[in-house]
Amino acid sequence: MSEVPLPILFHRALQTASKAANLPTIEDETQELIQSAVDDLLTVRSHITDLSLFSPNESIGDIATKDLVYLSVPFAIAQVQKRARIIDREERIDHALRVLSYFRSFLSILETYDIVPEAEKSLYERRASSVNDPAKRRELRIKQFQKEKELKARIESLRKRRKQGPSDTEPSSEFELIASLLPPPSSEKSASGEEEDPETEDILREVTLVLLRLFYAQTHGEVDSLQQELELLKSAPPTPPKLPIDDSRQGKTKEQDEMWRLDAPPLIGGPGGRGPLLDPSGKPLRPFTILPSSAADRARLQAQVFQPDHRLPTMTVDEYLEIEGQRGNIITGGGPQSESKPTTSEQLQLDSEMEGTAFSEQKTEEKRQKDEKWAQYTDTHPRGAGNIMNRG
Repeated sequence: MSEVPLPILFHRALQTASKAANLPTIEDETQELIQSAVDDLLTVRSHITDLSLFSPNESIGDIATKDLVYLSVPFAIAQVQKRARIIDREERIDHALRVLSYFRSFLSILETYDIVPEAEKSLYERRASSVNDPAKRRELRIKQFQKEKELKARIESLRKRRKQGPSDTEPSSEFELIASLLPPPSSEKSASGEEEDPETEDILREVTLVLLRLFYAQTHGEVDSLQQELELLKSAPPTPPKLPIDDSRQGKTKEQDEMWRLDAPPLIGGPGGRGPLLDPSGKPLRPFTILPSSAADRARLQAQVFQPDHRLPTMTVDEYLEIEGQRGNIITGGGPQSESKPTTSEQLQLDSEMEGTAFSEQKTEEKRQKDEKWAQYTDTHPRGAGNIMNRG
């Protein structure tokens, strides 16, 4: 059987990991996909070592563009393995240490080749959980988040410049993002060894390096989370040993539980649950429900089962305001608009001045009667006669 080429093997592992990332971790199918992806990624890592793709004596400029993507293999292994289903505490500790070693291996590789600038190293080497001051801790997290957002925006811009094709969809995980940097498995160009044009290769190299810097930022967050988890696991009390099960004691406990259960399966009462409800001592023989004898009452109680526990409104707010307005309980008018309008006396004066119309004559008569009534009132009520509280 011929050996699978390294790009195709890496692409297959990433596609399997991406599929598992979109499924629930607890499912057996997900765990099978995770194990398959881990096996392929470990094989990729072994091939990288056999081929001596990377050497600590080289600089980042000595590494071919098509080989830069394989620097992310330890990161991919750790991201896949951390989703493995582990229940036992001791196994969880060993598993967390193993995942932590892959993350640290990835950080070491990037620092060896000076891929990450010093400013980003100093920003992410500080653990946010170790900062005691809440304001400084929040400020540090905001700066780290802004840097990750900046790197993601730059990656998206470079991917658009690369023009991978209109059919390319947005990557749903970091695994698909890594796979987009690999040559397609069915590509004739990759099979024939034909090189890309210099401009496309430069863009591919830049987007790969920026993606590695983004993974560097995410890895520090993963390492911080794993270290906190390890501290909790190591400080947790050990799992108590399982005691042998006493069948006789278990049978007695089960019998006592069933004795006090009203919904226990009927032991007596005839087939189909028919027969007496209580034995001579008053103990229930089968489940029963107390209901009224009237069918109408039973239907009413049944209809009240699925109802809210509060009173529901019987009208909308608009309907309530309309009714209150009809009752005269809402005061209208006032405000700047009312201030600018003339009073009833002023309006009556204006209407009476419209000479030559019947309306003016009517308003003139109304004004005369109003003035006469006011004159009669002032004759019988001297000025200040009603003010008996504040006499000087």
